[in-house]
Amino acid sequence: MERKTFKTTIDATRQKVWDTLWGTETYPKWTSAFAPGSKVETDWQLGSRALFLDVNGDGMISEIAQKREPEFLSFRHIGEIMDGKEDTESDKVKAWAGSTEDYTLTEIDGQTEVSVEMDVDGEYAEFFEKTWPRALDHLKSLSEEKGSGH
Repeated sequence: MERKTFKTTIDATRQKVWDTLWGTETYPKWTSAFAPGSKVETDWQLGSRALFLDVNGDGMISEIAQKREPEFLSFRHIGEIMDGKEDTESDKVKAWAGSTEDYTLTEIDGQTEVSVEMDVDGEYAEFFEKTWPRALDHLKSLSEEKGSGH
């Protein structure tokens, strides 16, 4: 596992960026860079499960490890869902279970720096190196849209 950091600066308040990151309407838009039709199922409470799913319902099982809105959110990955079956026990899953994905939002002079830190398995490093910048560009565009209130 390798710790990777991806950053962008967005011309919007920290709360606006937070709402764009985790909003029901906006989450699928910025995460489409990873997989079209992506969604997250969670109640956003500390300790709750979060399911990161693709259009087929496959994906990651995580839990909300830390939450300080609108400043910091940490997911701890605990398993995967494939073909409707949850896997938290296989050797494949145990190789990366417990890895984290942390989102830090820092407001500086009316802008927000978004920093995403995650543990990356070597075989996925290239995918994330290419995809995170695209996802953050989507997030930036969505967060900076005028008149896109709730």
